[in-house]
Amino acid sequence: MSEQILMQPTITENSSEKSKKAKMSLEKARLAHEKYLIRQNNKDLQDAINNYIDAVKYDPTIPETYYRLASLMWEQGQISVNAAIDQCKTAVSLAPENMNAHLYAGFFMKMAEKYPEAMDEFKSAVKMGKFNSARPRLVLSQAILQKINSQEGEFKDYLQFGYYFLSGSVMLAWDRPSLKMFYKNLSDDISVFTFNTVGKFLEKFKLYPAAENIYKKAIMETNHGEVFYNRMGDLALKNEEIDLSADCYRKVLESNPINREVLIKLATVLQTYYPENTDETIDCYEKLLEFDVDTARIYYELGHLYLRKEDKINSISAFKLALERDEENPFFNNSLAYAYSKAELYDDAIEHYQKAIALNPDNEWTSIVCQALGSIYAECKGNMEAAIATYQAGIILDPKNYDLVISLGDVYMAQYDLENAIRTYCDAITLCPDNYRGYSKAGIALWEKDYLEEALVAYHKSIELNPENAFSHNNLGIIYMDGLGDAEEALEYFEQAIELDETYTLAYFNAGRASQMMGFTNDAAHYYQMALDMNSITNELDEDDIRERLHKLFEV
Repeated sequence: MSEQILMQPTITENSSEKSKKAKMSLEKARLAHEKYLIRQNNKDLQDAINNYIDAVKYDPTIPETYYRLASLMWEQGQISVNAAIDQCKTAVSLAPENMNAHLYAGFFMKMAEKYPEAMDEFKSAVKMGKFNSARPRLVLSQAILQKINSQEGEFKDYLQFGYYFLSGSVMLAWDRPSLKMFYKNLSDDISVFTFNTVGKFLEKFKLYPAAENIYKKAIMETNHGEVFYNRMGDLALKNEEIDLSADCYRKVLESNPINREVLIKLATVLQTYYPENTDETIDCYEKLLEFDVDTARIYYELGHLYLRKEDKINSISAFKLALERDEENPFFNNSLAYAYSKAELYDDAIEHYQKAIALNPDNEWTSIVCQALGSIYAECKGNMEAAIATYQAGIILDPKNYDLVISLGDVYMAQYDLENAIRTYCDAITLCPDNYRGYSKAGIALWEKDYLEEALVAYHKSIELNPENAFSHNNLGIIYMDGLGDAEEALEYFEQAIELDETYTLAYFNAGRASQMMGFTNDAAHYYQMALDMNSITNELDEDDIRERLHKLFEV
């Protein structure tokens, strides 16, 4: 059933006829409502809902229909708590002096954990009731106590609780049935308050096992396991007992599947510590959408979870829904761009990367976005000029972005602009002299520029900084073999590269060339054959060239 039906009266009759039908529908609704309260029959409940809806259609100015209909539809799960709040606010706007309208509004706000707003509504109900305001006073005191139990209560909260509880109790003294029911509920809240206070005290002094035992006892002795499983979950998380923490939050959700606070906690724990458990995390976030609170952020998180599952379509959809709610959010634009790039929709990716850059919340972050955009221009669109301009813009934003400087050097290298490539790689070395990548990249450019000695220095430094880098060993071997004619020295580096990476096709091929230069035919044949075998997997080299070299070894 649509949540909007309450706000869409269809009126085609004259005023007196409408008013008459509205009153009849309202009486039918009240009667069905009373029957439901007595018999607990869902048919009576649905009849009440339907008649309240009819009453609204005939006369949308009756405040009672809004808050009672909101209550029943929420009970049936037909509207969200925030939609119920909106309906109660409509009732308040129609009748600002209606005590019940304020009470219902406060009730739903309390359900949504909007405690300040809830207490404002309850205080308004107290004012409306004047001397006959026992119920709103006691409801207000109970809301204050629930706030103290769920959050860190301030001193004024305790004072307000005492005042409204005592004054409400005096007014309610002659209403014994209501008094008995209220005190039963209140005694539960006080029990929760006691266990909660003792547990927090023990936590404060880091007596965590004792605090956990208190919470376990509270679960056994009160009807509020939800509260104390939540506290145990928080305590377990603090102690890095992640499995226990997640299990406690799940226990809370077993009794209350729409506990917003705990859904957020469980989703965060799962997302942080159980990245493989994406389905359960997605389920948490989808339930959170029912609250209509910060849905943009929820869709944003869902988008990343779908990306983790490589579900590109749903990921894009989620990020777009986030952007519909917050169009100027740079992070949402960036994530949507990334999802588009994963789906190979590069023009769409470029559009949203550009928007993220234009919004620029932070120079350092934006420079990273520039790198992502630049890589699309360079690797996917073949637009090197745009890539260079984007990388340069990113470097202006964050001159210390090492990866961005390296990427700019790579674009120059791809254009065979050796002078700019060498200069840029040297900038990277200056920026981060202990990172081997700058030396390795510079070594290639220097070798291509015939600066052999400088290339040797660069590669030796690269290997010194990272002895496990097979690429640098292979390239250093090439310089010794093709630049200096030292096949023996070269072979040592090729063999080290192979030892570091047994699938390195080019290293096997180069080892074959070096062995051939030294006249080691069998060794050369072995390395060429290994190159062929590896190339069937890597497809790195021209297979015909390798076969030709292999055959020529044994030509007479």
